[in-house]
Amino acid sequence: MSKNKLEPLVKSLLFSKRGLWVAVFVIITAIMAYFMSQLRIDASFEKNIPLKHEYMQTYLEYQEEFGGANRVFVALESKDGEIFNEEFFEALRIADDRVEGIEGVNQSQVQSLYSPSVRYIEASEQGLEGGPVIPPEFEQADKAEAFDQVKENILKAGIRGRLVSNNFKSAMISAQLFSEYNDPKAELKLDANGQAISQMVQTDYVKVAHQLEDLRREIEAKYPNIEVHIIGFAKMIGDVSDGAGNVIFFFLIAFLITALLVFWYSRSVKLTLLPLLTSSVAVVWQLGILTALGYGIDPMSILIPFLIFAIGVSHGVQMINGVQHNVGKGFKVYDAAIAACAGLIVPGGVALLSDTIGFLTLQLIEIDIIRELAITASIGVAVLILTNLILLPLLISYTSFSDSFVKGVQKREKSHEVLWHKLSVFAKRPMALIVVIVGVVLGLVGYWGSQNMKVGDLHAGAPALKQNSTYNLDTKFVTEEYSIGTDVISILAETQTDGCTYYNIMATIDDFQWQLANVKGVQSTLSLPQVSKVVNGLLSEGNLKWKVLPKDEAVLPYTIARVETSTGLLNSGCSVMPVMIFLNDHKAETIERVVESAKSFQSEYLAKEKAAVYGIVKGAVSEENTESLQQILDPLLDEYSQLDYGENSERPTLEAFLDEKLADSDAIEESQLKAVTSALKAELPDSGFKPVKFRLATGAVGVMAATNEAVEAAQVPMMIWVYLAVTLLCLISFRSVRGTICVVLPLVVVSLLAQALMTWLEIGLTVATLPVIALGVGIGVDYGIYIFSRMVGFIREGRSVSEAYFETLKLTGNAVLFTGLTLAIGVSTWILSALQYQADMGIMLTFMFLVNMLGAIFLLPALACLLYRR
Repeated sequence: MSKNKLEPLVKSLLFSKRGLWVAVFVIITAIMAYFMSQLRIDASFEKNIPLKHEYMQTYLEYQEEFGGANRVFVALESKDGEIFNEEFFEALRIADDRVEGIEGVNQSQVQSLYSPSVRYIEASEQGLEGGPVIPPEFEQADKAEAFDQVKENILKAGIRGRLVSNNFKSAMISAQLFSEYNDPKAELKLDANGQAISQMVQTDYVKVAHQLEDLRREIEAKYPNIEVHIIGFAKMIGDVSDGAGNVIFFFLIAFLITALLVFWYSRSVKLTLLPLLTSSVAVVWQLGILTALGYGIDPMSILIPFLIFAIGVSHGVQMINGVQHNVGKGFKVYDAAIAACAGLIVPGGVALLSDTIGFLTLQLIEIDIIRELAITASIGVAVLILTNLILLPLLISYTSFSDSFVKGVQKREKSHEVLWHKLSVFAKRPMALIVVIVGVVLGLVGYWGSQNMKVGDLHAGAPALKQNSTYNLDTKFVTEEYSIGTDVISILAETQTDGCTYYNIMATIDDFQWQLANVKGVQSTLSLPQVSKVVNGLLSEGNLKWKVLPKDEAVLPYTIARVETSTGLLNSGCSVMPVMIFLNDHKAETIERVVESAKSFQSEYLAKEKAAVYGIVKGAVSEENTESLQQILDPLLDEYSQLDYGENSERPTLEAFLDEKLADSDAIEESQLKAVTSALKAELPDSGFKPVKFRLATGAVGVMAATNEAVEAAQVPMMIWVYLAVTLLCLISFRSVRGTICVVLPLVVVSLLAQALMTWLEIGLTVATLPVIALGVGIGVDYGIYIFSRMVGFIREGRSVSEAYFETLKLTGNAVLFTGLTLAIGVSTWILSALQYQADMGIMLTFMFLVNMLGAIFLLPALACLLYRR
């Protein structure tokens, strides 16, 4: 090939002032190292959820009133029988006090047997009576009798299976965590009016997790017959953070393996250390910039810096390959570095720019943790353009090589030509046609497999952790021994003020609960109508026939009068009543069934209410006008059903709404409208048309349902934008549609195969795995760009495709093969991680790096052979 036109520019702009540029890099690195030293772990519950999703709007609106999904559960288990002994209750009291004292815990939402808000209700000759489950005289009473009384109160309170295990061998403490809270240690500050200034601090979930772990150790050390089980978001994040801390071990292994591989490839200590050094500088810059911008690093993103290091080494290998090749041709090291820099700065820059833009497409997903991952990865890849395409050749230019090294390079290049001749066959017919057919078949197989890919978690427990982790074993214990757990979804029934005093409203909520209770995967359900039925039975001497909702609206309020808002079953105005659904697990299929059933009920409920209105209308107007009126009313009834209840839990009556909407309409006569509204006012129940609006969803599973829907909605647009960005940059770089097709099509095949692999390995598409697809495409395009950028130059010189491919392999074949292996081996060490999501990422990225490399080596030249005439 002719001399690169960029060489004079690169020489005058960079290498003639190389000392100055190296000094600038050193100074910036020192500054970034300072910022990096300020880096903090930044874990937040809200970052893991799509805050703009419909379900999360409900979650945020009612978070303070009913508590959010951010709960922790501490279960104490008695190893030698039931819990009714002094040692167990002493341990439970200590644990309860300790949990309440953790910073960030909402003390009003803590529930255990010792909580005053945990009460029982019973019927007596005087009516309904009740009190705390553990009576005030418990400590002084005879323990045998006291424990019998507590056990009886537990059954009366209906908390067996919720705060006490079904077999009475365990008791639980449930606590709600604030996202932020007033710092009790902060110095009091007053504003100009003498009012205390709120000094909110974010809850440190990792710290909370460590405090809970300290509690576990202390209780189990002091009480050998008691075992402690802890689950909840904060504990999971703490375990992930602890496991992520071990990632440095995998980084060291990958570093050593990479160093050995680079040395084996280059046969030079200098050329081994320099790409490792510049890639490490890129990581320092990445973390420094991240800190300077005000970001921390989430435990879920902690692998990204090590991925950037691996990418840096791969591009560094391309550079040292270029230098070696030029040295082998007789260039001095200084000139060889200039030529390598000029030859690689455009394809390398385009490849890294493609990576950067590919990562930035993750910003389309409205989940903060993914957006932060996108920023972290994009910064890292962007700085590689400076450190590995500019700093590395500058540093190499200061080195020198012995004659024996140069002869070794020439000998190795000559020996590899046999392999390149064999591989060049794939750029000739009929082998090219066979490879393309195989590629099409693999693409179809990948597409078929990808259709069965599930969105969401496919296994019980925390998906970020291994199934045999302490956390997941604790989750298994709670799920098996209790009727509840962290896998709960709450669907809120909104209605008018004092809606719980209307029979038809309570009956609708009860029907809704019944339908969901019979969905496969639902463990138990809880709602206010359920409590009302139990109390009504108690008022009838425990007769099971009377364990129903009282239709007498004078009796109905009495059955729920003692239910406090702290139970989470109603708000103060009795206008919002959650239906809590506890699930066996949070697998994607379980969540889908529950959400589908809830939406199905709402559709059927609306249809039923509409039918009632049409029945009233039919009796109010002539028969020939009934059908046309139904067509007019149908969209208006849909619109009315979506109206929210206002601040006072009120909304206009249906007749007032229709009167307003149709008053000036030519579609209905004034007399007909008056007849309709009068009939509706007279015949609709006092609670009105469709008085209950069910809103999804709060609770941990509500968050997961919203996240799954957000991930599913973002998957296709994200991939479209990734491929559009890659395609556009290839078109700009190669100025060739055919060349762009050659680079992009292998990426599409690998993406489909990667999704199929997720199906076959039972890896769900989640917040943790969705970015891997974009990362794989963004990084996988590098191979194709490096190969085709060289290849197209030879083709334009008049060479045949097979000759062009052979010459390209002589220049960059070693580097591409070695890069693929280096990246794959680097990330494959993650498979050994204690964290499941890191292991999954390791499997997926190893597969995508290797197969993308194979696609560039085999499928790319085959496509070029078919698309180019020579």
